[in-house]
Amino acid sequence: MRLRFDTLFARLFGVSLLAIILAHLLAFLWFHHYGGPPPPPPPPPGMTENFDPNHPPPPARRPPRPWFGGPLVPLTFQMISLVIAAWYGAKLLSRPIQRLSDAAARLSEDLNSPPLDETGPREARLAAATFNLMQQRILEQVQQRGRMLGAVSHDLRTPLSRLKLRLEQIDDIKLQGQMRQDLNDMIGMLDATLSYLHEQRTSEAMQWLDVQALVESLCENAQDQGSRVQARGHCAPLLVQPMALRSCLNNLLDNALRYAGDALITLEDSRRQLLIRVIDHGPGIATEKREAVFEPFYRLEGSRNRNSGGVGLGMTIAREAAQRLGGELTLEETPGGGLTAVVRLPRA
Repeated sequence: MRLRFDTLFARLFGVSLLAIILAHLLAFLWFHHYGGPPPPPPPPPGMTENFDPNHPPPPARRPPRPWFGGPLVPLTFQMISLVIAAWYGAKLLSRPIQRLSDAAARLSEDLNSPPLDETGPREARLAAATFNLMQQRILEQVQQRGRMLGAVSHDLRTPLSRLKLRLEQIDDIKLQGQMRQDLNDMIGMLDATLSYLHEQRTSEAMQWLDVQALVESLCENAQDQGSRVQARGHCAPLLVQPMALRSCLNNLLDNALRYAGDALITLEDSRRQLLIRVIDHGPGIATEKREAVFEPFYRLEGSRNRNSGGVGLGMTIAREAAQRLGGELTLEETPGGGLTAVVRLPRA
């Protein structure tokens, strides 16, 4: 098997092997120099002739070993070498993973984020190339879906407009009204679908926003149109995507006004998060169906009438906008009856 020295395995193995060899080589030289007993001194002149094997001379005294001649120095060097090798190996292992993690976080926020640099060990280069290919395919699929639906919407508008003109030639007033309502529903569905796709493709920078002023502005606009909407609470500015937050609150407010006729928006600020509640006293939603309403084009049986408006995308757009802000959107029952939409936005 051929060993590639540009792989992560080869680099880790080489660093560890080098550290072990150096540590053991130093230990061998150290103990060879300081560990052996000193040679016996030569006998003095004339002692060879008078040597008595039954009374040998006393052994020569071994010179004292210096403090650094023991095992402390080589063992310390071994430990330092292995610690450095382990640290460098952990860094080599964690660096590509951290790069992939950062790239995935950027991709979740913006499909047009810059691709990964295909550098480093062979495994890291292969992972970066695969990640870049995945990002390119996702972007192409999203763009292709947008182009297809945009083309379908554009091609359908022309015959739908012709049908609306031809409706004027029908004498049956009741049938004419029913057909006009069907056409308006189809056009509204096309517009809502394109708006939903635009929300998914839009990339917006984070900015400091006066959320309290935004909520008060939405309430004033609804009041100008004759709706009963109130705002309560205070909060400090928050780092958000302004258009995403506006879209989220707009859809929640429209949903409350459509099914309840009135709404209350409350702000509850804390050091860790900001809670925005859109409260209504309408018919509410059963507990087992509260997650289902976030699915695209899902509509409850009670709202399948032509006068209620909407095509089932408002709650979907609101939740996805909250998730782009790093928060979450949940539905709760209003005390006394109704529905409360809770938006949790983190401050950190």
